Amino acid sequence: MYPGTFDPITNGHSDLVRRAATIFDRVVVAIAANPRKEPTFPLERRVAMAREVLGELDNVEVTGYEGLTVDFATKRGLPVMIRGLRAVSDFEFEFQLATMSRQIAPNVETVFLTPAEQFTYISSTLVREVASFGGDVSKFVHPLVCDALIEHYGKS
Repeated sequence: MYPGTFDPITNGHSDLVRRAATIFDRVVVAIAANPRKEPTFPLERRVAMAREVLGELDNVEVTGYEGLTVDFATKRGLPVMIRGLRAVSDFEFEFQLATMSRQIAPNVETVFLTPAEQFTYISSTLVREVASFGGDVSKFVHPLVCDALIEHYGKS
């Protein structure tokens, strides 16, 4: 499974899902409700966008969830969590998260993947920031997501 808030899903996320889909028989993109992060888009919209963006991948399922990620993985019988590493700066947090997850659910393993080089600087946070100021984010997200950001922020 590839968990995250995907607020919104970026080309970097899509790249990692595509890579994972060639490694694993099935990939579940698990979109966290995580209200503490105060997402820009509600869970249902984030799930719908991800399903549209990833729709051509037959072995990928997109679903939303609430609660602990490792609990979701365990309940669904998903033995591997995929985490993306864009830069060395991501490693410390991701390593800490993987170690905590292993303590809670030793049956769930974490695998780190890196995106293609052209996506290493893209994050949902940066995409939202650029979009909020009316900047062009079309190079960073699927056209559907770009339209949703324009609609949300009221700028083009």
